Amino acid sequence: MTFFRQYIAPLFIFLIFFVALAAVSVRIFLPSDMAAPAPMSDVSSQKATMPSAESLAGLPPALSALVKGLPDDPALLQLQ
Repeated sequence: MTFFRQYIAPLFIFLIFFVALAAVSVRIFLPSDMAAPAPMSDVSSQKATMPSAESLAGLPPALSALVKGLPDDPALLQLQ
């Protein structure tokens, strides 16, 4: 057991670290369009298809602030 703890386990940790380092470093050699973050236009088109807070899990409209979050302007908060 001490042989495994002193020699094999550190070797596994060392190998896992260098595999992760190599996977992250490969981004340097990717084409520029693949290495860039995802475009925001694709994300905004997905937001339009999301269900509304009222239809989400059948919650009543009074709990929509818990699902959507509080508005930036406190005057817009409608408590029922």
